[in-house]
Parts: sequence; structure tokens; C-alpha cells
Amino acid sequence: MEDAGGENVEEHLQEVDEQYKASLPKLMGEDQAHRDPSRWWFASAAFPMVAGTLGPVASAFSICALVRPWRQNYTKGADIKTATFIKDPAWLIAINAVQLAIALSSNLALLLNMTRRLRFSVAQPVTIVGWYLSSICLIALASTTAGPLRPENNDFIWSEAYFYGIYAAVLYFVVASLMVVTVWGSQQGHYAKDFMLTPSQRTLMLQTISFLIYLLIGALIFSNTEGWNYLDGVYWAAVTLFTVGFGDYYPTSTLGRALLFPYSLVGIISLGLVIGSIRTLMLERGKKRLDARMVEKLRHRVLRKMAKKGKDGILTPIRDTHSDSPELSSSSGLTEFQRRQSEFELMRKIQKQATHRHRWIALAISTSTWLVLWLVGAKVFQECERQYQQLTYFDTFYMAYVSLTTIGYGDITPISNAGKSFWVFWALLALPTMTVLISNAGDTIVKGIKDATDKVATVTILPSERGFKSEFKATFNALSHGKLFTEDIEESPPGIHGASQRHRYSSEENDDEGELAQDQADVDAESANTGLIKQKQAKNARNEESHKRRVEGNAAEEDSGDRPDRAVRFDDSSTTPMDPAEYHLTLIEEIGLVMQHLKSHPPRKYTFQEWAWYLRLIGEDESDAAKHRKPHAHLRSSKDELEGKERAKWSWVGSRSPLMSSQEEAEWILERLIETLTDELRGVKAARRKNEMKNQKSQQADTFMPGL
Repeated sequence: MEDAGGENVEEHLQEVDEQYKASLPKLMGEDQAHRDPSRWWFASAAFPMVAGTLGPVASAFSICALVRPWRQNYTKGADIKTATFIKDPAWLIAINAVQLAIALSSNLALLLNMTRRLRFSVAQPVTIVGWYLSSICLIALASTTAGPLRPENNDFIWSEAYFYGIYAAVLYFVVASLMVVTVWGSQQGHYAKDFMLTPSQRTLMLQTISFLIYLLIGALIFSNTEGWNYLDGVYWAAVTLFTVGFGDYYPTSTLGRALLFPYSLVGIISLGLVIGSIRTLMLERGKKRLDARMVEKLRHRVLRKMAKKGKDGILTPIRDTHSDSPELSSSSGLTEFQRRQSEFELMRKIQKQATHRHRWIALAISTSTWLVLWLVGAKVFQECERQYQQLTYFDTFYMAYVSLTTIGYGDITPISNAGKSFWVFWALLALPTMTVLISNAGDTIVKGIKDATDKVATVTILPSERGFKSEFKATFNALSHGKLFTEDIEESPPGIHGASQRHRYSSEENDDEGELAQDQADVDAESANTGLIKQKQAKNARNEESHKRRVEGNAAEEDSGDRPDRAVRFDDSSTTPMDPAEYHLTLIEEIGLVMQHLKSHPPRKYTFQEWAWYLRLIGEDESDAAKHRKPHAHLRSSKDELEGKERAKWSWVGSRSPLMSSQEEAEWILERLIETLTDELRGVKAARRKNEMKNQKSQQADTFMPGL
């Protein structure tokens, strides 16, 4: 997936996690790395990103506050466009220019820090102090203009520049405060004293800066071409590039209309890049972080509730008392393998509930934010326009709506200095919010309608690959909350059950094809018919093609076309190949298959049997309680636990669970399969070197003995 800037987001998605996890002990479940990046993501990444995005917006407003005087002569009832400007004192202009220079320096320091060109300890004081100084200066100037500089005859109004100065002061204060929180978090040791921002996040800031510069330069060109006030040109440029198109300002000259073609085309594309990057970063990466945090909180709540009701016995590992048969729990009657499966299913329910809850919470937040901007914005517009046009609240309510939806009829538009400047400020916040709202609605309401439509189609006229019977059972199982058709819903297991597991054929089929040697005839039918042995013994191209299809998950059809595959489920008696060569071949095949799973969208989720198989391949036995533990609601990160005997123990519902990892499941499995294969091959290499050295010593001894 690519963001609006053309960058592949997936290439950079794990950069923050890798930087953080590099400094932590390597645990089975990466205990701290699961949660800390999620818990402190807002302070460590989101706040700097917001500051880096809104900081340039504040500077653009500062420029607008400097280019024109802050007061105008105006007679009530006259055309506001004819109001003349009152010259500002030299000291006001000087202070205004100084604060702009300080603010630009602060923006530059933050950007250099984010690009690793300026140290955190140097950049942050400059950024925070600079923005606070700019905010204080603008507030002081606005207060002076409204007080001591107020003309005695009161025949004046504040210009658009005055209001832009107020908006800039508010934004400077907000972004400086966000950076204070970020610095505080780093001082507390919650994350490194540096910004863990991906290139995509830095790209968003550069896109924002470029768009604002483009808007301001375009306003300058068109204001000179059409004879507008420069700040009216800024308002026109915002209305044009935001595709609202009120029509209260438009080019009338031939040159202006000719320049509109390239200006609007490039500007709208640039705005699309900015909004696309915001959506990608906040909805994709932010959603992933918030999902992880939501899962952790729900997991904590479920564990506490189970412990309070005395139902957490199922979470206690069942220790084996006999070497050949596992001990049964007195309360549940389950083996350790079955108990772990129940843990896994509980964690899956927690994940499902957390994801469902987060989607609706995100929709509620974005909807509330959008409504506040709509309703409050309408009220502000009414107050701004009260002196110039008698608009009711419904009029401005209507105007705000056609602006938010970019319909822009133009029948009601702001004409006051306060109204036009506030529209620019308001639109910069409202339009991205509208984009987020549409996305969240797509993840919840639209998705629900689509899923319901697909479900009706699968049990009526468009059955899926599983067939009508399986879909019918699965649908009624979901509608009855698992009370109907609880067994054997999937007649043909999907995924690894039909692909990465070894497909086994009858011995008669293999004998007919002559693909196994005679010395294997006395091997039991189940093991003799595994795909691994078949692959190892086959010598012809037909069998090699069959192996490739199994690796790629296409083992449903063979060359003969009349031999159906029979998928075998893994259980607690499944074993990995004992022969080193077969084991290494199995690891390689599974690595290839999991790499295919990485391309799945949405990300691939594995069943418990699949997880049990992969864990066994990397040395974790789900039926062995030696490496299992009872989960704790809170993170236990003491030195003894991190470095002592508890290091390898984990639970599916614990904070070290692979399902709690910040990585996708396929990515988690792939990394560990590669690590296991690497360790195995290194062991083979070491053993080979040892044998070579032993042989060399033996040869040297044989050479030396005849001489004696």
C-alpha cells in the first residue's frame, strides 16, 4: 500500500518498532515492545507529527498577519471592500516581524531534529521557547490593537491580518504545549530522546509546507492580477484549492483565467497528497497503535474479571506427571494442548471485541469532532457576519454544511474580515476531519452493510468456494452465537490446513505411481505417505511440480486431476521431521508459504492448529507446560523475570503472547522461522568444521605414525 506521496507505507511501518525493540531484551513475546510503543505512541510520534504539521500552518498565518495593517476605517453600512487601512506603528510591525522570524526558526529546528540533523537537546528548547514567544508576542499585539491603539471615533474594524494573528497565536501555543508533553515523556524514559518518525510522517510535514507556500504564492499572483486585497486572495486560493468554489471571488482577466488552469490543477493534487497522507498515517498507523492499546486494556479487564469470579483455573498450566500421558486438570478435564487452545480462543475473542469496539469508538470520535466543527463553526460565522449581513443560525448552519461537503453553492458566503479569515482557519481543520469521518464510516457502517450483503449472497445465489452447505452452517452458527452447527463447520479446512500441512495419500496411490523405494514398504501408512518423503524420493519433474504447488498453497489439484487431497489437522501428537535434512526442507517450505501470507489483505490470521505447527517448528511445544505460565493482568518487567528462569514462559492471554505483538502474525512467524533455520544451518556448519578438523588431525596422525 502506498500513501499519497507515492511512498510504500508498508516498507516503513515497522521502523518505529525496530528502533524501540533494538534496546530491549529479546523475549518470547517482546513483552515491553508489545505495549510501550502503543501506550506512548501519541507522545513519541503523533504529537511531534501534529506539531510539525500545524507549525507551518501557524507560520503561514503569521505571514498573513504581517503583510497588511491590523485596522481599517469603516463606516457602518458601507461596502467593506472599500474600507481603507490605518497604518500600524513601526514598533508593532517590528515585533510582528521578529516573532515571525522566531517562529520560522522554531519550525526549522523541529524539522532538522526530525531529519536527524540537529540534536534533540538543542532543537527542543529552541522549538518550544520560540513558539511560546511567538504566541505571547501575537497575543500582546492583539491586546494592544484592541485597547491603546483603538481609535476614539470607533469608525474602524479589525482587518483580516488581525484575526490571522490570533489564529497563529492559538496554534503556536497548542503545538508548543504538545512538544512539552513529548519532551517530558522522553525525560521520564518512556521512549528515546529522539523522534521515532517514519519517512512517510516526515513527508506529510514537507507536503504541508509545500502546499502552504504554494497557496500563499498563488494568492500573491492572483491578487496582483485581479486587483484584490492580498488577504482576499488568500481566501480565494483556499476556496479554490479546497474545491468549494463559492464564486464570490473569481478571476475576470484573461491572464488570471489562463493561470487558473495550472494553478488549480497542481494545487488540488497537492491538497490530495496532504489529505491522503493524513488518512494513511492517522488511520493506518494510528489505528494499529490504538487497536493494540485497546486489546491490552480489554485483556486486563477480562483477566481481572475471571480472577474475581474464580474462573481463571483454565489459565493455569497443566503440568505433566507422567512421561507418556499428560496430567488432566481436575476442574476442566483438558490436556495442556486443549487448555492452550482454549486460551488461544479466548485471546481471539478479546481481539475481536477490541477491534469492534475501537471501530465504533473511532467513528464516534470523528463524528463528534465533525459535528462540533459544523455546529460551532456555524455559530462563529453567524457572529462574525452579524454586523454585515443578517444571517440566521440556520443560514450559517447551511453554509458550513455546503463548505464541509465541498458543494459550495455560493448563495451564502462570508463577507466580513473575521468571517473570511475564520473560514480559511476552519477549513484547514474541517476538511481533513471530513476525510477521517468518511474513512471511519467505511470501516463500520459501510463495511457492515457490505458484509451483510455478501453473507446473504453466499447462502442464496452466490455460494463461496466452501460450498452452500458449509456457508449455511457457518451463517447459522454465527446467528446462534455458536449454539448451532458448532462441529465440523468447515468441511475442508482453509489456509495451512490445505496447503502448508503435508498432504497424505494412500499407500496404494503411491505404489501405483512407483514413487517410493521398496525399502519404505514396511513404514506405517501415515508416515510413508507424507509429502516430505514423497518429495525427497521422487526423481521426476512431475513430482517436483506437485511439490511447488503444495508450497504455493495450490495442492487442491494434481496433474492426474482425479486424486483429491485430504488435509490432516495437527494436534498435540503431531511431530516435526526428525531427519535434519527434512527438518531444514520443512523450514524452507514454510518460510516460502508464510512469505505468500504476508501479501494477504487483510493480514492473515492463523488458527490454533497452524500456530501449534509453527511453534513446534521453532522449538515450542504447545502440549508441554514447561514453557507455559499463568497470565498476569499487569506487565511484570522486573529484572528477575526478564533475565531469570521466567524468561521463556508465556501465555496466549499474557502480555508476551505473539497475538499481542506489534507485528502481523505472518511477520512474527516468518522472523522466527528464519532465525530457527539460520541457527540450524550455523549448527550444521559448525559440526562440519568440527568433523573436518577431526579428519585433518586423524590424517596428520596417520601420516606421523608410519614415520615412527
